[in-house]
Amino acid sequence: MNSDAKVYVAVIASFTEEGNLFPRKIRWEDGREYLIDKVLDVRPAAALKAGGQGDRYTVQINGHPSYLFFERSPNISGTNLGRWFVERK
Repeated sequence: MNSDAKVYVAVIASFTEEGNLFPRKIRWEDGREYLIDKVLDVRPAAALKAGGQGDRYTVQINGHPSYLFFERSPNISGTNLGRWFVERK
């Protein structure tokens, strides 16, 4: 597992009326932004390249599937629920 492979990213997300969390847009470390076409799947999973455990969102960006992970904060307080990351290719 390579900690350099984990890249924390800014994400614009929304909640449904039922409380489900869905990412809508990703801002990469260089400032480029990518709209998420749709969320294909959500499941608990390990990030095999980068290490860590979280909710793995399989998202479609520009027609291509990609993984986006939500790493829940162990000490939830106030507005800090967790962080989003991707695995560097």
